[in-house]
Amino acid sequence: MKPTVLTEHEIRDQLHSIPGWTQSRKEISRTFELKDFVSAIGFVTSVAILAERADHHPDIDIRWNRVTLTLSTHSADGLTIRDFDLARSVNAL
Repeated sequence: MKPTVLTEHEIRDQLHSIPGWTQSRKEISRTFELKDFVSAIGFVTSVAILAERADHHPDIDIRWNRVTLTLSTHSADGLTIRDFDLARSVNAL
């Protein structure tokens, strides 16, 4: 079953619950700045474990100590609750 795409109002409400994340079109993203490259890779490993458990995988861009995560539910062609649930889990790391 295809996940339900959130309305713009629902997206705004969800964004308020996940500090640091921003919306761009059909995606949400956040850049995390870590101590160094090794810390960034460790963070990505932790995100990978969360993503596997949720069966929902972010796009990941690593630039030395900066990691940008981008979430969208591609099968729904937009943002769903799954994106915000994973973002909340990542913020809790």
